[in-house]
Amino acid sequence: MIELLSPAGNVEKLYYAWAYGADAAYIGLKKFSLRVKADNFYDDEYKKVIELKKQFPGKRLHCALNISFHNRDIDNFLANLDYFKQYPIDAFIVQDIGMVSILQKHFPNAELHVSTQASCVNREAVKMYKSLGFKRVVLGREISIKEIREIKDAVPDMELEAFCHGAMCIAYAGRCLMSAYMSGRSAQLGACSHSCRWDYDVLVDPSKAKEIAKSGALVLQEKKRPGEYFPIFEGDDFTAVLSSKDLRMIEHLKDMVDAGVDSLKIEGRMKSVYYVALVTRAYRKALDAVQGKISQAEADPFIAELENVSHRESCTGFYYNASEADKTVSGATDSRYILAAELTHKLSDEEMAQVLQKGIESEKKINDELEAMHPRAREARLRDFEIHPDRNPPKAPKKEGWTMYNLVALNMINQGEPIEFISPDVVATKAKAGDWMLVDPETGCVRTWVCDSHPCVLYTKEPLQDGALIRIEDPEYQPGIIRDSGR
Repeated sequence: MIELLSPAGNVEKLYYAWAYGADAAYIGLKKFSLRVKADNFYDDEYKKVIELKKQFPGKRLHCALNISFHNRDIDNFLANLDYFKQYPIDAFIVQDIGMVSILQKHFPNAELHVSTQASCVNREAVKMYKSLGFKRVVLGREISIKEIREIKDAVPDMELEAFCHGAMCIAYAGRCLMSAYMSGRSAQLGACSHSCRWDYDVLVDPSKAKEIAKSGALVLQEKKRPGEYFPIFEGDDFTAVLSSKDLRMIEHLKDMVDAGVDSLKIEGRMKSVYYVALVTRAYRKALDAVQGKISQAEADPFIAELENVSHRESCTGFYYNASEADKTVSGATDSRYILAAELTHKLSDEEMAQVLQKGIESEKKINDELEAMHPRAREARLRDFEIHPDRNPPKAPKKEGWTMYNLVALNMINQGEPIEFISPDVVATKAKAGDWMLVDPETGCVRTWVCDSHPCVLYTKEPLQDGALIRIEDPEYQPGIIRDSGR
Protein backbone atom coordinates (compact mmCIF):
# COMPACT_ATOMS: atom_id res chain seq x y z
CA MET A 1 0.00 0.00 0.00
CA ILE A 2 1.29 3.47 -0.91
CA GLU A 3 0.80 5.97 1.90
CA LEU A 4 -0.56 9.46 1.30
CA LEU A 5 0.91 11.80 3.93
CA SER A 6 -0.60 15.25 4.52
CA PRO A 7 0.37 18.25 6.64
CA ALA A 8 -1.42 19.25 9.84
CA GLY A 9 -0.42 22.51 11.51
CA ASN A 10 -3.07 22.14 14.22
CA VAL A 11 -5.82 19.79 15.42
CA GLU A 12 -8.37 21.25 13.03
CA LYS A 13 -6.13 20.63 10.02
CA LEU A 14 -5.36 17.15 11.30
CA TYR A 15 -9.07 16.35 11.11
CA TYR A 16 -9.35 17.59 7.52
CA ALA A 17 -6.18 15.81 6.42
CA TRP A 18 -7.60 12.48 7.58
CA ALA A 19 -11.19 13.24 6.53
CA TYR A 20 -10.15 14.16 2.99
CA GLY A 21 -8.18 11.01 2.37
CA ALA A 22 -4.73 11.06 3.92
CA ASP A 23 -3.50 7.74 5.29
CA ALA A 24 -1.19 9.62 7.64
CA ALA A 25 -0.59 13.19 8.75
CA TYR A 26 2.46 14.90 10.15
CA ILE A 27 2.40 17.41 12.97
CA GLY A 28 4.92 19.45 14.91
CA LEU A 29 5.30 20.03 18.62
CA LYS A 30 5.93 23.51 19.95
CA LYS A 31 9.62 24.53 19.88
CA PHE A 32 10.81 21.32 18.20
CA SER A 33 9.50 21.69 14.66
CA LEU A 34 10.81 23.59 11.65
CA ARG A 35 7.48 25.38 11.33
CA VAL A 36 7.23 27.39 14.52
CA LYS A 37 4.78 29.76 12.81
CA ALA A 38 2.40 26.87 12.29
CA ASP A 39 0.05 26.48 15.24
CA ASN A 40 1.65 23.15 16.10
CA PHE A 41 0.50 21.13 19.10
CA TYR A 42 0.67 21.95 22.78
CA ASP A 43 -1.14 21.96 26.14
CA ASP A 44 -3.87 19.30 26.33
CA GLU A 45 -4.38 18.91 22.58
CA TYR A 46 -3.17 15.34 22.86
CA LYS A 47 -6.66 14.54 24.17
CA LYS A 48 -8.22 15.81 20.95
CA VAL A 49 -5.66 13.90 18.89
CA ILE A 50 -6.47 10.69 20.76
CA GLU A 51 -10.17 11.19 20.01
CA LEU A 52 -9.42 11.84 16.33
CA LYS A 53 -7.40 8.63 16.21
CA LYS A 54 -10.47 6.78 17.48
CA GLN A 55 -12.64 8.55 14.91
CA PHE A 56 -10.25 7.57 12.09
CA PRO A 57 -9.04 4.06 12.95
CA GLY A 58 -5.97 2.97 11.04
CA LYS A 59 -4.77 6.50 10.30
CA ARG A 60 -1.18 7.25 11.29
CA LEU A 61 0.37 10.21 13.08
CA HIS A 62 3.92 11.36 12.37
CA CYS A 63 5.64 13.99 14.49
CA ALA A 64 8.33 16.31 13.13
CA LEU A 65 11.21 16.92 15.55
CA ASN A 66 13.35 18.26 12.74
CA ILE A 67 15.13 21.27 14.20
CA SER A 68 18.88 21.27 14.79
CA PHE A 69 19.00 20.58 18.52
CA HIS A 70 21.26 22.67 20.75
CA ASN A 71 22.09 21.39 24.24
CA ARG A 72 19.32 23.52 25.71
CA ASP A 73 16.82 21.98 23.25
CA ILE A 74 17.83 18.46 24.28
CA ASP A 75 17.40 19.39 27.93
CA ASN A 76 14.02 20.95 27.23
CA PHE A 77 12.85 17.89 25.31
CA LEU A 78 13.92 15.55 28.12
CA ALA A 79 12.16 17.74 30.66
CA ASN A 80 8.91 17.38 28.69
CA LEU A 81 9.03 13.64 27.98
CA ASP A 82 5.98 12.81 30.07
CA TYR A 83 3.95 15.33 28.08
CA PHE A 84 5.11 14.09 24.66
CA LYS A 85 4.35 10.48 25.60
CA GLN A 86 0.65 11.36 25.84
CA TYR A 87 0.43 11.84 22.06
CA PRO A 88 -0.39 8.69 20.00
CA ILE A 89 2.67 9.16 17.79
CA ASP A 90 3.49 6.42 15.28
CA ALA A 91 6.73 7.92 13.96
CA PHE A 92 9.19 10.73 14.64
CA ILE A 93 10.77 12.69 11.79
CA VAL A 94 14.27 13.80 12.78
CA GLN A 95 17.39 15.18 11.17
CA ASP A 96 19.59 15.43 14.26
CA ILE A 97 21.42 12.15 14.88
CA GLY A 98 21.78 13.13 18.52
CA MET A 99 18.07 12.44 19.00
CA VAL A 100 18.23 8.82 17.82
CA SER A 101 19.20 7.08 21.07
CA ILE A 102 16.90 9.35 23.11
CA LEU A 103 13.87 8.50 21.00
CA GLN A 104 14.73 4.81 20.85
CA LYS A 105 14.98 4.68 24.63
CA HIS A 106 11.86 6.67 25.52
CA PHE A 107 9.61 5.84 22.53
CA PRO A 108 10.50 2.21 21.69
CA ASN A 109 7.26 1.62 19.76
CA ALA A 110 7.58 4.66 17.50
CA GLU A 111 9.31 4.48 14.14
CA LEU A 112 12.20 6.79 13.27
CA HIS A 113 12.08 8.62 9.94
CA VAL A 114 15.01 10.62 8.57
CA SER A 115 13.90 14.19 7.83
CA THR A 116 14.31 15.69 4.38
CA GLN A 117 16.54 18.23 6.16
CA ALA A 118 19.23 15.54 6.20
CA SER A 119 19.38 15.79 2.38
CA CYS A 120 19.60 12.04 1.94
CA VAL A 121 19.91 11.41 -1.80
CA ASN A 122 22.12 8.31 -2.16
CA ARG A 123 22.01 4.59 -1.37
CA GLU A 124 25.01 4.59 1.00
CA ALA A 125 23.39 7.21 3.25
CA VAL A 126 20.17 5.18 3.26
CA LYS A 127 22.11 2.07 4.29
CA MET A 128 23.76 4.02 7.11
CA TYR A 129 20.43 5.31 8.44
CA LYS A 130 19.02 1.79 8.28
CA SER A 131 21.91 0.54 10.42
CA LEU A 132 21.03 3.18 13.02
CA GLY A 133 17.49 1.86 13.32
CA PHE A 134 15.57 4.18 11.00
CA LYS A 135 12.50 2.67 9.34
CA ARG A 136 12.11 5.32 6.65
CA VAL A 137 14.02 8.05 4.83
CA VAL A 138 12.29 11.23 3.71
CA LEU A 139 14.40 11.81 0.62
CA GLY A 140 15.98 15.17 -0.15
CA ARG A 141 14.00 17.15 -2.68
CA GLU A 142 17.07 17.31 -4.91
CA ILE A 143 16.72 13.66 -5.90
CA SER A 144 15.61 12.29 -9.29
CA ILE A 145 13.17 9.50 -10.13
CA LYS A 146 16.10 7.48 -11.48
CA GLU A 147 18.03 7.85 -8.21
CA ILE A 148 14.99 6.79 -6.18
CA ARG A 149 14.79 3.57 -8.21
CA GLU A 150 18.50 2.94 -7.65
CA ILE A 151 18.15 3.44 -3.89
CA LYS A 152 15.13 1.13 -3.70
CA ASP A 153 16.99 -1.56 -5.61
CA ALA A 154 19.98 -1.23 -3.27
CA VAL A 155 17.97 -1.09 0.00
CA PRO A 156 14.59 -2.68 -0.80
CA ASP A 157 13.51 -3.08 2.83
CA MET A 158 13.92 0.63 3.67
CA GLU A 159 10.78 2.74 3.28
CA LEU A 160 11.20 5.79 1.05
CA GLU A 161 9.13 8.94 1.41
CA ALA A 162 9.20 11.72 -1.20
CA PHE A 163 7.47 15.05 -1.62
CA CYS A 164 4.84 15.18 -4.33
CA HIS A 165 3.34 18.65 -3.89
CA GLY A 166 3.98 22.05 -2.34
CA ALA A 167 6.59 24.73 -1.83
CA MET A 168 10.25 24.10 -2.52
CA CYS A 169 13.29 25.87 -1.13
CA ILE A 170 16.25 27.52 -2.87
CA ALA A 171 18.63 25.87 -0.41
CA TYR A 172 19.37 22.17 0.01
CA ALA A 173 16.23 20.85 1.70
CA GLY A 174 15.65 24.10 3.52
CA ARG A 175 19.17 24.61 4.89
CA CYS A 176 19.16 28.31 4.06
CA LEU A 177 21.01 31.12 5.84
CA MET A 178 19.29 34.06 4.13
CA SER A 179 16.49 34.37 6.65
CA ALA A 180 18.85 34.31 9.63
CA TYR A 181 21.12 36.89 8.01
CA MET A 182 18.39 39.30 6.88
CA SER A 183 15.87 39.08 9.70
CA GLY A 184 17.57 37.19 12.53
CA ARG A 185 15.07 34.34 12.11
CA SER A 186 16.80 31.02 11.59
CA ALA A 187 15.26 28.48 9.23
CA GLN A 188 17.02 25.73 11.14
CA LEU A 189 15.16 26.75 14.28
CA GLY A 190 11.83 26.85 12.50
CA ALA A 191 11.52 30.60 12.06
CA CYS A 192 12.18 31.08 8.32
CA SER A 193 10.96 34.48 7.12
CA HIS A 194 10.90 33.27 3.48
CA SER A 195 13.39 35.90 2.36
CA CYS A 196 13.56 34.16 -1.02
CA ARG A 197 9.99 35.32 -1.73
CA TRP A 198 10.72 39.04 -1.28
CA ASP A 199 11.05 41.69 -4.00
CA TYR A 200 14.56 42.37 -5.26
CA ASP A 201 16.16 44.66 -7.82
CA VAL A 202 18.82 43.21 -10.08
CA LEU A 203 21.49 45.89 -10.10
CA VAL A 204 23.12 45.26 -13.44
CA ASP A 205 22.53 45.85 -17.14
CA PRO A 206 20.07 43.02 -18.05
CA SER A 207 21.77 42.41 -21.38
CA LYS A 208 24.96 41.45 -19.54
CA ALA A 209 23.30 39.50 -16.71
CA LYS A 210 24.17 36.01 -18.01
CA GLU A 211 27.84 36.82 -18.47
CA ILE A 212 28.14 38.61 -15.17
CA ALA A 213 26.22 35.86 -13.33
CA LYS A 214 28.86 33.35 -14.34
CA SER A 215 31.54 35.66 -12.97
CA GLY A 216 29.84 35.90 -9.58
CA ALA A 217 29.55 39.69 -9.81
CA LEU A 218 25.77 39.84 -10.20
CA VAL A 219 23.94 40.99 -7.07
CA LEU A 220 20.40 41.56 -5.85
CA GLN A 221 19.09 44.34 -3.65
CA GLU A 222 15.86 43.84 -1.70
CA LYS A 223 13.69 46.96 -2.00
CA LYS A 224 13.31 47.47 1.74
CA ARG A 225 17.03 46.89 2.38
CA PRO A 226 18.92 49.44 0.26
CA GLY A 227 22.66 48.96 0.38
CA GLU A 228 22.46 45.25 1.21
CA TYR A 229 23.63 43.13 -1.71
CA PHE A 230 23.05 39.43 -2.37
CA PRO A 231 25.15 37.63 -4.96
CA ILE A 232 23.74 35.43 -7.72
CA PHE A 233 25.92 32.76 -9.23
CA GLU A 234 25.24 30.68 -12.31
CA GLY A 235 27.11 27.40 -12.71
CA ASP A 236 27.10 24.76 -15.40
CA ASP A 237 24.05 22.93 -14.08
CA PHE A 238 22.39 25.31 -11.64
CA THR A 239 21.45 28.89 -10.93
CA ALA A 240 21.56 30.00 -7.30
CA VAL A 241 18.79 32.56 -7.15
CA LEU A 242 15.91 32.88 -4.73
CA SER A 243 12.32 31.68 -5.01
CA SER A 244 11.56 28.36 -6.67
CA LYS A 245 8.37 27.22 -8.32
CA ASP A 246 6.04 24.92 -6.41
CA LEU A 247 6.30 21.17 -6.83
CA ARG A 248 3.40 19.37 -8.53
CA MET A 249 3.65 15.66 -9.30
CA ILE A 250 -0.02 14.72 -9.44
CA GLU A 251 0.25 13.86 -13.13
CA HIS A 252 3.31 11.68 -12.48
CA LEU A 253 2.36 9.61 -9.43
CA LYS A 254 2.74 6.33 -11.31
CA ASP A 255 6.39 7.16 -11.98
CA MET A 256 6.94 7.79 -8.26
CA VAL A 257 5.19 4.56 -7.29
CA ASP A 258 7.08 2.55 -9.93
CA ALA A 259 10.37 4.01 -8.67
CA GLY A 260 9.68 2.56 -5.22
CA VAL A 261 8.27 5.47 -3.24
CA ASP A 262 6.34 4.14 -0.23
CA SER A 263 4.90 7.44 0.98
CA LEU A 264 3.80 10.48 -1.04
CA LYS A 265 4.21 13.62 1.03
CA ILE A 266 2.33 16.91 0.65
CA GLU A 267 4.09 20.01 1.97
CA GLY A 268 2.21 22.69 3.90
CA ARG A 269 1.82 22.70 7.70
CA MET A 270 1.43 26.48 7.51
CA LYS A 271 -1.22 26.29 4.80
CA SER A 272 -4.96 26.71 5.38
CA VAL A 273 -7.68 24.15 6.09
CA TYR A 274 -8.95 24.77 2.54
CA TYR A 275 -5.52 23.98 1.09
CA VAL A 276 -5.06 20.85 3.19
CA ALA A 277 -8.54 19.55 2.30
CA LEU A 278 -8.49 20.17 -1.46
CA VAL A 279 -4.88 19.16 -2.07
CA THR A 280 -5.21 16.00 0.02
CA ARG A 281 -8.44 15.12 -1.76
CA ALA A 282 -6.92 15.63 -5.21
CA TYR A 283 -3.94 13.38 -4.45
CA ARG A 284 -6.18 10.79 -2.81
CA LYS A 285 -8.25 10.49 -5.97
CA ALA A 286 -5.20 10.57 -8.24
CA LEU A 287 -3.49 7.82 -6.24
CA ASP A 288 -6.68 5.75 -6.22
CA ALA A 289 -6.74 6.05 -10.01
CA VAL A 290 -3.11 4.91 -10.27
CA GLN A 291 -3.96 1.89 -8.10
CA GLY A 292 -7.04 1.05 -10.15
CA LYS A 293 -9.57 1.77 -7.41
CA ILE A 294 -11.32 4.42 -9.53
CA SER A 295 -11.00 5.51 -13.14
CA GLN A 296 -8.85 8.41 -14.26
CA ALA A 297 -12.01 10.12 -15.50
CA GLU A 298 -13.44 9.94 -11.98
CA ALA A 299 -10.26 11.44 -10.51
CA ASP A 300 -9.83 14.26 -13.04
CA PRO A 301 -12.47 16.68 -11.63
CA PHE A 302 -10.83 16.49 -8.20
CA ILE A 303 -7.39 17.08 -9.72
CA ALA A 304 -8.71 20.11 -11.60
CA GLU A 305 -9.69 21.65 -8.25
CA LEU A 306 -5.99 22.22 -7.49
CA GLU A 307 -6.34 25.35 -9.61
CA ASN A 308 -8.83 26.68 -7.06
CA VAL A 309 -6.22 26.64 -4.29
CA SER A 310 -3.67 29.45 -3.98
CA HIS A 311 -0.34 28.35 -5.42
CA ARG A 312 2.70 29.50 -7.32
CA GLU A 313 3.60 28.30 -10.78
CA SER A 314 4.45 24.63 -10.58
CA CYS A 315 7.05 22.25 -11.92
CA THR A 316 8.32 18.69 -11.42
CA GLY A 317 11.27 19.82 -9.34
CA PHE A 318 14.40 17.68 -9.69
CA TYR A 319 12.57 14.47 -10.50
CA TYR A 320 13.15 14.56 -14.25
CA ASN A 321 15.37 17.51 -15.08
CA ALA A 322 17.13 19.79 -12.62
CA SER A 323 16.64 22.74 -14.95
CA GLU A 324 12.94 22.66 -14.01
CA ALA A 325 13.83 23.47 -10.40
CA ASP A 326 16.10 26.33 -11.48
CA LYS A 327 13.19 28.35 -12.87
CA THR A 328 12.15 30.92 -10.31
CA VAL A 329 8.96 32.86 -9.65
CA SER A 330 7.73 35.49 -7.22
CA GLY A 331 4.48 35.91 -5.35
CA ALA A 332 1.58 33.48 -5.48
CA THR A 333 -1.48 33.04 -7.64
CA ASP A 334 -4.80 33.79 -6.04
CA SER A 335 -7.75 31.48 -5.76
CA ARG A 336 -11.14 32.55 -7.06
CA TYR A 337 -12.65 31.12 -3.87
CA ILE A 338 -12.39 31.81 -0.18
CA LEU A 339 -13.33 29.37 2.55
CA ALA A 340 -16.50 30.68 4.15
CA ALA A 341 -17.38 28.08 6.77
CA GLU A 342 -16.79 24.64 8.22
CA LEU A 343 -19.70 22.30 8.87
CA THR A 344 -18.54 20.48 11.96
CA HIS A 345 -21.36 17.97 12.45
CA LYS A 346 -24.90 17.03 11.55
CA LEU A 347 -27.56 17.81 14.13
CA SER A 348 -29.61 14.90 15.40
CA ASP A 349 -33.38 14.81 14.87
CA GLU A 350 -33.83 15.78 18.50
CA GLU A 351 -31.45 18.72 18.21
CA MET A 352 -33.20 19.91 15.05
CA ALA A 353 -36.56 19.72 16.80
CA GLN A 354 -35.20 21.82 19.66
CA VAL A 355 -33.98 24.54 17.26
CA LEU A 356 -37.33 24.63 15.45
CA GLN A 357 -39.16 24.78 18.79
CA LYS A 358 -37.04 27.77 19.82
CA GLY A 359 -38.23 29.51 16.65
CA ILE A 360 -41.85 28.92 17.62
CA GLU A 361 -41.15 30.28 21.10
CA SER A 362 -39.31 33.34 19.72
CA GLU A 363 -42.22 34.15 17.41
CA LYS A 364 -44.72 33.76 20.27
CA LYS A 365 -42.63 36.01 22.52
CA ILE A 366 -42.62 38.81 19.96
CA ASN A 367 -46.36 38.45 19.31
CA ASP A 368 -47.12 38.47 23.06
CA GLU A 369 -45.03 41.64 23.48
CA LEU A 370 -46.84 43.34 20.60
CA GLU A 371 -50.22 42.28 21.96
CA ALA A 372 -49.43 43.81 25.36
CA MET A 373 -48.36 47.18 23.89
CA HIS A 374 -50.43 50.33 23.55
CA PRO A 375 -51.78 50.50 19.97
CA ARG A 376 -49.56 53.47 19.10
CA ALA A 377 -46.48 51.80 20.54
CA ARG A 378 -47.36 48.62 18.66
CA GLU A 379 -47.70 50.60 15.42
CA ALA A 380 -44.29 52.23 16.00
CA ARG A 381 -42.69 48.86 16.74
CA LEU A 382 -44.15 47.33 13.55
CA ARG A 383 -42.83 50.28 11.50
CA ASP A 384 -39.41 49.71 13.08
CA PHE A 385 -39.58 46.04 12.08
CA GLU A 386 -40.31 47.06 8.48
CA ILE A 387 -37.25 49.33 8.45
CA HIS A 388 -35.04 46.87 10.37
CA PRO A 389 -36.26 43.34 9.55
CA ASP A 390 -33.26 41.84 11.40
CA ARG A 391 -34.99 42.87 14.62
CA ASN A 392 -37.88 40.52 13.93
CA PRO A 393 -36.47 37.59 11.93
CA PRO A 394 -38.91 34.86 10.94
CA LYS A 395 -38.81 31.51 12.64
CA ALA A 396 -37.16 28.67 10.74
CA PRO A 397 -39.94 26.64 9.10
CA LYS A 398 -40.02 22.88 9.32
CA LYS A 399 -39.09 21.47 5.91
CA GLU A 400 -39.40 17.81 5.04
CA GLY A 401 -36.16 16.23 3.93
CA TRP A 402 -34.03 19.15 5.16
CA THR A 403 -31.15 18.72 7.61
CA MET A 404 -29.26 21.02 9.97
CA TYR A 405 -25.48 21.18 10.29
CA ASN A 406 -23.49 23.11 12.85
CA LEU A 407 -21.74 25.95 11.00
CA VAL A 408 -18.53 27.68 12.04
CA ALA A 409 -18.24 30.83 9.93
CA LEU A 410 -14.79 31.95 8.81
CA ASN A 411 -15.92 34.71 6.43
CA MET A 412 -19.22 36.49 5.88
CA ILE A 413 -22.04 34.52 4.27
CA ASN A 414 -25.15 36.38 3.14
CA GLN A 415 -28.48 34.60 2.88
CA GLY A 416 -29.48 34.18 -0.74
CA GLU A 417 -26.00 34.51 -2.23
CA PRO A 418 -24.52 31.54 -4.09
CA ILE A 419 -22.42 29.13 -2.04
CA GLU A 420 -20.70 25.86 -2.85
CA PHE A 421 -20.34 22.75 -0.71
CA ILE A 422 -17.16 20.72 -1.03
CA SER A 423 -16.60 17.39 0.67
CA PRO A 424 -14.25 14.39 0.57
CA ASP A 425 -16.08 12.61 -2.25
CA VAL A 426 -18.07 15.37 -3.96
CA VAL A 427 -16.12 17.87 -6.05
CA ALA A 428 -18.46 20.81 -5.47
CA THR A 429 -22.21 21.31 -5.14
CA LYS A 430 -23.62 24.71 -6.02
CA ALA A 431 -26.46 25.61 -3.70
CA LYS A 432 -29.10 27.97 -5.06
CA ALA A 433 -31.04 30.47 -3.00
CA GLY A 434 -33.97 28.65 -1.50
CA ASP A 435 -32.06 25.41 -1.12
CA TRP A 436 -30.52 26.49 2.18
CA MET A 437 -30.90 28.97 5.01
CA LEU A 438 -28.95 30.21 7.99
CA VAL A 439 -30.55 29.71 11.39
CA ASP A 440 -29.64 31.07 14.81
CA PRO A 441 -29.64 27.97 17.06
CA GLU A 442 -30.24 30.11 20.14
CA THR A 443 -33.48 31.68 18.83
CA GLY A 444 -34.55 29.29 16.08
CA CYS A 445 -34.92 32.26 13.73
CA VAL A 446 -33.55 32.74 10.23
CA ARG A 447 -30.40 34.83 9.91
CA THR A 448 -29.82 37.10 6.91
CA TRP A 449 -26.05 36.82 7.30
CA VAL A 450 -23.39 35.26 9.48
CA CYS A 451 -19.70 35.84 10.10
CA ASP A 452 -17.00 34.71 12.50
CA SER A 453 -18.07 34.17 16.14
CA HIS A 454 -21.83 34.12 15.42
CA PRO A 455 -23.64 30.91 16.45
CA CYS A 456 -25.30 29.42 13.40
CA VAL A 457 -26.59 26.24 11.81
CA LEU A 458 -27.02 25.58 8.12
CA TYR A 459 -30.48 24.28 7.21
CA THR A 460 -30.47 22.67 3.78
CA LYS A 461 -32.03 20.02 1.57
CA GLU A 462 -28.55 18.99 0.35
CA PRO A 463 -27.25 15.78 1.97
CA LEU A 464 -23.67 16.51 3.03
CA GLN A 465 -20.73 14.31 4.01
CA ASP A 466 -18.94 14.68 7.31
CA GLY A 467 -16.21 17.28 6.97
CA ALA A 468 -18.05 19.35 4.35
CA LEU A 469 -16.87 22.92 3.80
CA ILE A 470 -18.58 25.98 2.35
CA ARG A 471 -16.76 28.20 -0.09
CA ILE A 472 -17.82 31.41 -1.81
CA GLU A 473 -16.37 33.30 -4.73
CA ASP A 474 -13.96 36.05 -3.75
CA PRO A 475 -15.37 39.33 -5.12
CA GLU A 476 -11.87 40.85 -5.24
CA TYR A 477 -10.38 38.05 -7.32
CA GLN A 478 -9.08 39.00 -10.76
CA PRO A 479 -7.60 36.31 -13.01
CA GLY A 480 -3.90 36.87 -13.60
CA ILE A 481 -3.59 39.54 -10.90
CA ILE A 482 -1.46 38.69 -7.88
CA ARG A 483 -2.57 40.53 -4.76
CA ASP A 484 0.09 41.41 -2.23
CA SER A 485 -0.81 39.63 0.99
CA GLY A 486 2.29 40.87 2.82
CA ARG A 487 5.10 38.78 4.26
